[in-house]
Amino acid sequence: MTTPSAKRAPRPHRRPKKDPARIVAFRALRAVDERDAYANLVLPPLLREAEQKGMERRDAALATELVYGTLRQQGTYDAIIAACIDRPLREVDPPVLDVLALGAHQLLATRIPSHAAVSATVELARVVLGDGRAKFVNAVLRRISAQDLDAWIDQVAPPYDEDAEDHLAVVHSHPRWVVSSLWDALGRWQPDASGRAAVEDLLRADNDRPEVTLVARPGRATVAELREALPEAADGRWSPYALRLAEGGDPAGVAAVREGRAGVQDEGSQLVALAVAAAPLDGPDRVWLDGCAGPGGKAALLGALAAERGAALVASEKQPHRARLVARALAGNPGPYTVIAADGTRPAWAPGSFDRVLVDVPCSGLGALRRRPEARWRRRPEDLAGFGPLQRDLLRGAIRAARVGGVVGYATCSPHLAETRAVVEDVLRDESGVEWIDARPLLPGLPALGEGPDVQLWPHLHGTDAMYLALLRRTA
Repeated sequence: MTTPSAKRAPRPHRRPKKDPARIVAFRALRAVDERDAYANLVLPPLLREAEQKGMERRDAALATELVYGTLRQQGTYDAIIAACIDRPLREVDPPVLDVLALGAHQLLATRIPSHAAVSATVELARVVLGDGRAKFVNAVLRRISAQDLDAWIDQVAPPYDEDAEDHLAVVHSHPRWVVSSLWDALGRWQPDASGRAAVEDLLRADNDRPEVTLVARPGRATVAELREALPEAADGRWSPYALRLAEGGDPAGVAAVREGRAGVQDEGSQLVALAVAAAPLDGPDRVWLDGCAGPGGKAALLGALAAERGAALVASEKQPHRARLVARALAGNPGPYTVIAADGTRPAWAPGSFDRVLVDVPCSGLGALRRRPEARWRRRPEDLAGFGPLQRDLLRGAIRAARVGGVVGYATCSPHLAETRAVVEDVLRDESGVEWIDARPLLPGLPALGEGPDVQLWPHLHGTDAMYLALLRRTA
């Protein structure tokens, strides 16, 4: 029995509990920040490593939600965290910010109870940051937990009528310049629906979790075969070769995907390839070119379509490692094809060699922010100036690669006006003997395609990435 004056024995130091889902999420966010990695590339190997150590599937699903949800809402969470600390955000160490953002996402955008979200995130901080900084994390998260997301947005977002673009940037977690660019593009393509409601629909769609869409490569697999393996899946909205997976569907479990007869491909990407293949042609239809083929999704679909007509495909990709991905995607194609590592601006083929040419050019990727949410924070307005000359040179090379009477498709996964119509108009100003083809009839059933002749797809209108397509015919 102890007396009141007796000293208590010190408590044993408790080791922080390692939560596999949150550890994986933190490691993925650090890779995105430190190495400019893409989450869709770094997260799968981290999940496989954790699953080999015993992590359960539900923990893998939580890690995935934490990574993508945090990246999508990073701008909003940064504004909220900044309101809860007494120093500029730039003075907080990036690993601490990542832990705080993970905690904010759990508190403000998931069904995890507040006390559990705070407790689990502080434990994560103890593991990856140490006890001292875990106390800071605990204090900030408790401040964040005092209000829900709507109340925080009312507090940290500037009023819409004072600065509409700044307001939307905070509310929908996009850099201001991206909000401005998307709004301008939407007004160009949908002038009757370019007000606040329309741009908010677009920004919300960028923050939605995208569906996983499969393509059944014609002559190699059928949608019916894919549906038999995935009975909960739904038909594509627009592409006859598409199947949309239900949440939790696993493409890797489908034999046709494992064998390369089918693949994962957004419907917008499928529609670009289908339109190029369906464009009216004068003369023979024997040799096609995919001039920017990496990583191979469009090339595999084009190769299958060409094979059905007895045509051959040449798939060209400048980067050798990406050319190897193209070769893997085309392996087993029923028709003749060739994969080469070549620069489309310094072509390895004679002018006028091809009946159909597609160039899906390198771009800012602003049309695929649903899939690569980190890209919105990585890109800068000045990047567009760097892409512009290359995009113009690739389109000029594609036009010269087509024979007279042949068809050229210019595509890009961006709706930014500087990467879409401005490129085509500039090139056509210097190139004689080229005419527009109206692409809209080649995308039957799709609404809201504008006045043509080129086409812009939208996540909020079509459920696809924001793909752009211009079709041209060489006439002389």
